[in-house]
Amino acid sequence: MYLADLKTSRRAVQFDRSRLHIEDIVDIAHGKASAMLSTEPEFRAAIARGADFLDRLLREDGTIYGVTTGYGDSCTVTIPADLVAELPHHLYTYHGCGLGGYLNPAQTRAVMATRLASLAKGFSGVSVELLEQIARLLDAGLLPLIPSEGSVGASGDLTPLSYLAAVLCGEREVWHDGVHVPAAQALGAAGIRPLRLRPKEGLAIMNGTAVMTALACLAYDRAAYLAQLTTRITAMASFALDGNAHHFDETLFSVKPHPGMQEVAAWLRQDLPAGQAERNGKRLQDRYSIRCAPHVIGVLADALPFFRQAIENELNSANDNPIIDADNERVLHGGHFYGGHIAFAMDGMKNAVANLADLLDRQMALLVDSRYNHGLPANLSGMEGPRAAISHGLKALQISASAWTAEALKLTMPASVFSRSTECHNQDKVSMGTIAARDCLRVLELTEQVVAALLITVRQGVWLRCRLNPAQPLAPALAQMMEVLSADIAPIEEDRRLEPDLRVLLGRIDEQYWNLYA
Repeated sequence: MYLADLKTSRRAVQFDRSRLHIEDIVDIAHGKASAMLSTEPEFRAAIARGADFLDRLLREDGTIYGVTTGYGDSCTVTIPADLVAELPHHLYTYHGCGLGGYLNPAQTRAVMATRLASLAKGFSGVSVELLEQIARLLDAGLLPLIPSEGSVGASGDLTPLSYLAAVLCGEREVWHDGVHVPAAQALGAAGIRPLRLRPKEGLAIMNGTAVMTALACLAYDRAAYLAQLTTRITAMASFALDGNAHHFDETLFSVKPHPGMQEVAAWLRQDLPAGQAERNGKRLQDRYSIRCAPHVIGVLADALPFFRQAIENELNSANDNPIIDADNERVLHGGHFYGGHIAFAMDGMKNAVANLADLLDRQMALLVDSRYNHGLPANLSGMEGPRAAISHGLKALQISASAWTAEALKLTMPASVFSRSTECHNQDKVSMGTIAARDCLRVLELTEQVVAALLITVRQGVWLRCRLNPAQPLAPALAQMMEVLSADIAPIEEDRRLEPDLRVLLGRIDEQYWNLYA
């Protein structure tokens, strides 16, 4: 549900029991939206029923996993009544063993919003106050410092989410305006009182799939944009190589009915002038990295709806254990913390995305090689005259793009098949969903670096083709893309250091700067 945020120009995403979308989490992550907990009495009463039901069970000496028992394999250990209140503190304390780089602020906001979404479903037995505390921290920009490594993806993201639980209680550290600050100090300065967790609340925060799901939302957003950007680059590469637009003919693609692939071919038809297929002296069939580009990009395009369904179903699930069915007064013990769907989606996505890097790497190899680029200079050097002999154009850039591609391809080994038996064989089959999501983000990062290299390459290639054949028309979409790219990247005549250009382009990719296809 979307509401007007009167304090800022950002839209507000309301957290209640209604369905959220990937874009809601992405916008919160990037500061384009704020998180607002519903004030509807019916919603708040539904949340309170779960907490009240657990309180009654405790008063009646009910046995509740993770509330009156130890955790995991220690579920056979009964907790003395006078120590029940301390158990959540112990849970997040002993899970404070994460390592690796910290999640960045955008990823951390996504994690917090994703956990809030699950707990707001009303099946976790938590208080309204806990939900409000997460929303307060998001609003104040107090973001837990969460190490990225240490989760096997079942029982959920225990170790990384322990850092959220601890910060809600004023412990450990937070990001605030890009600086690491002790949580107690930051909460005090913001006028936020540290939370005292109720008996099941530590387990409810930690025993779920919020980290992998949050990262998956961010990965989906980047992958969907790369499908379009790779298509635009392919069109520019085809033009620069004096390729055949008839490879993307509508009738040709009508006989192979993959809708995502057909959409990619339709985008290419928009970008390439009809006359490009009709000139004499052409090679009958372009090489596969051009001719089969819709078939490669189309795999990702066709997989995106499945990825969205899997990610959004997880986002909108109650995924801790046990599930509290307050309306029917039942405590249901299960395994909803298992992140198998996210693991499978992320393993599939990183494979499809790495194939984009490989496709572009092959296109670049054609563009810089004077044996295959149909009359363009070697390495796409723009220098003419005597100094052409010492000008090497994009020679080194191709080496770097190849390195980034190789690393992306190396990371496509599926994480989900590397389940490990942990925790005294209680967690004897685990999802590895968070590792898969982290791998996917790294593959996306590497592929975006290849994309940046190809943007320089196709900008240079189209410029050279137009210099060679001034009468050759550019379709409006490509002409506009060239104009926008030219504002960031000058033609390469005299050799120059290209790292600054690459970093500018990576910034443009990150902000999804170019409007591509409707």
